[in-house]
Formats: sequence, C-alpha cells, structure tokens
Amino acid sequence: MKNLKFEAFLLMIGMIVMGVMIMLGLGRVNTIQRTVNVRGLAEMDVEANKVTWPIVLKVVGDDINSIYSVANKNNVTIVKFLKDNGLTDTEIRVDAPQLVDRAANMYDNDWKIRYNLTSKIIVTSKNVATVMDLMSRQGELLRQGVTIAAQDYNSVPVYEYTDLNSIKPQMIEEATKNARAAAEKFAKDSESKLGKIKTATQGLFTIEDVDQNTPNIKHIRVVTNVTYFLEN
Repeated sequence: MKNLKFEAFLLMIGMIVMGVMIMLGLGRVNTIQRTVNVRGLAEMDVEANKVTWPIVLKVVGDDINSIYSVANKNNVTIVKFLKDNGLTDTEIRVDAPQLVDRAANMYDNDWKIRYNLTSKIIVTSKNVATVMDLMSRQGELLRQGVTIAAQDYNSVPVYEYTDLNSIKPQMIEEATKNARAAAEKFAKDSESKLGKIKTATQGLFTIEDVDQNTPNIKHIRVVTNVTYFLEN
C-alpha cells in the first residue's frame, strides 16, 4: 500500500513538473512570436481621363417617313456640332434608331401619337474637358431645333479613370509607410522594438466618385495589411 502511495506521489510530481515545463515552453514561443498587425491607408483624388456621353434624341409622330427624316437631320446637326468643337470621327458613334409603333401593342389602346423613335449618339473620348464643355453648351443645339431628351439612366455621362497602374506603386508605398508608422507607435507604447515584416497583404484598390455633383473627380483608396515581429 505504501509503495502504491509513493508511486502515485511520484506520478503527481512528474505531471506537475511536465506542466511547468510545457508552460515555460509556450511562454518562450509566445515571446519569440510576438507580433503586431496594422493597416496602412493611402487615398488620392484624380480627374477622370475618359468619358462616355450618350446623347439621346426622341422624335414622335404619325408619319414614319417624316420622323425618320427629322431624326437623321438631328443626327447630322449633332455630329457637326461635335466635330466643329474638337471631337473626331473615332470619338463619335451613331447607333441605329429604335422605333416603337404603339398601334402594334394590343395592350396599348390609349395612344394619340403612333410612332416613337429614339436615336442615340455615343461620344467616347479622353478629352474630358472638351466633352464637359460641349455638355454645357447643349443650348446651342436647341437653337438649331434639336431637342435632346432629358437625362435618364440611358443618357447619364460615365466618367472613368483608366491609368491606375501609373499611381499604384506610389499609393502602395504610402500605405506601407503609414502601416509602419502605426506599428512603430504600438511598439514604442509597449516598450518593444519593431522587427521585420512577417506577412503583408495588399487590399483592393477602390475607385469612387468624390460626390454626386462631381462624378468627373475620382477618389482612389487602398489599404495594406502588415504584420511585424516585435522584439524586446
């Protein structure tokens, strides 16, 4: 019986010693692997370098030949206006007109004008300033008898920034510097020294309008995620 008690006592002592050693080992690993994870942000506002402007015209009437004639005349007037003010043939596309015959709709019996023709001219250009100027001068077309349809989702200008690769290195560098500054402050506050980078990931670049009133100015943003080792 005494031998059993003694062996149980030795077993208990062994388990305690083993537990202490494991704890010391884990503590050593944690000390070696102390890290800090930080994020670095970089932001930049740029002007769009490409614009797509859909110019939509609508002509209504009961005589199909007449409305086609008016639509063609308006298209010629608009294209001349665009080319006289600096745009080229490669920046202008005239789409085929779309005709709606309301008499052909068996569910539409309340029509007074039979035909509704929609014509669209698409301007796609990198001369953003020129196109924006022409947008502001649409009244000149009105004086020539051309009525452009009110803006809807089919005719809203779209502005793009297509030169992201040229500013990526600069923004990544800035984001990484900001991440390091945050890590250095953390290390200082914790009475540690900042070590080497353990891991680093670059977030996605996002491009958004600065606001709804200036869609031609884009706000670009990127976040980097960096993990540093901490040293004593």
